[in-house]
Amino acid sequence: MAEIVKPAGTTLLDALKAAVPSNEWPKEGNITEVTLLNKTDRKAFFDMGKFGTGIVWGIEMMNAREIVKGLQSGDKCLAKIKTIESEEGYIELSLAEAGKERLWQQAKDLLESGELAKVKIIGANAGGLTASLFDLKAFLPVSQLSQEHYPRVEDGDRQKIFDELKKFIGEELTVKIIDVNPRTNKFIISEREVANNNVKELLKKYKAGDEIQGIVTGIADFGAFVRFIDEPQLEGLIHISELAHTVVDNPKEILKVDETVTAKVIDIREDGRIFLSLKALLPDPWLTIGDRFKKGDDVEGTAYTLNPFGGVIDMGNGIQGMVHISEFESADAMKQNLTPGSKHYFTVELVKPEERRIVLKLKK
Repeated sequence: MAEIVKPAGTTLLDALKAAVPSNEWPKEGNITEVTLLNKTDRKAFFDMGKFGTGIVWGIEMMNAREIVKGLQSGDKCLAKIKTIESEEGYIELSLAEAGKERLWQQAKDLLESGELAKVKIIGANAGGLTASLFDLKAFLPVSQLSQEHYPRVEDGDRQKIFDELKKFIGEELTVKIIDVNPRTNKFIISEREVANNNVKELLKKYKAGDEIQGIVTGIADFGAFVRFIDEPQLEGLIHISELAHTVVDNPKEILKVDETVTAKVIDIREDGRIFLSLKALLPDPWLTIGDRFKKGDDVEGTAYTLNPFGGVIDMGNGIQGMVHISEFESADAMKQNLTPGSKHYFTVELVKPEERRIVLKLKK
């Protein structure tokens, strides 16, 4: 079709409306293929077929300088329509934005297909890793790392997490795209989702209640990670509350890295997370507590740890009691009297097996 001619006293849009059906009008934001006619240092003109001539100039010329530099007359490329009619009577175009939108569309296609991609890690912070994919910057949160690469930092120190994550810069990881939003520049990828595809199949062999043999691979302040010996791709967490029937202040008191343990599977989540327990395999000392302690008994115990409510006392055979802070004049007085590791004599004030609670009074 011949190029639209603009009658005197009308705009290019008026001429388009008169010559082209409404469903074919060019719209701002549309991506279309154009052909380079000619270029100067400041402007580039493109053939848009029946829509006439498009122009790239000003800030758009600066943004697309490298793209235009590689084009010769007759070369085709994609352009985004910015304005239907510029001051000079041309359709104003953006090559840079068209290229960016094409990249975002590639990312969306990969999200919808569920295909995996390899990315190169280009940066890190305490929250995760940044990667390059389709010349776009993607973010891989710490929570989306595979169990193999998850930073095992005992105290959750952000600097230590950052130091661990920096080791991945320059490496390639296989990931799955889980969120794409060009408007907010949001591009989230996951390594954990890749691993979960395999893990979910392996997990079909296990159920809550099963006992497994595992090796402790890491210890954090909230618990210990255990890799299954039979299926090394599987790794579970023993939360600190599942290490023993007693209060545990530090998981390192119970386990050490590379130790072999027998644990019980207590929960398998849909997202592939596995929760294990050591205490579930141990006799519950509270079932027979009434045979050992009664109100008024004098007992010996060892101060284990202190908290804002009082002191936790080891009484032997997996039983702990509590001395309330009101037994002391102040928190400082409690710290002076109940130094962790020190032995004392107590009187049993209350025994409640159903609440797993023994209240003690320090003998003066």
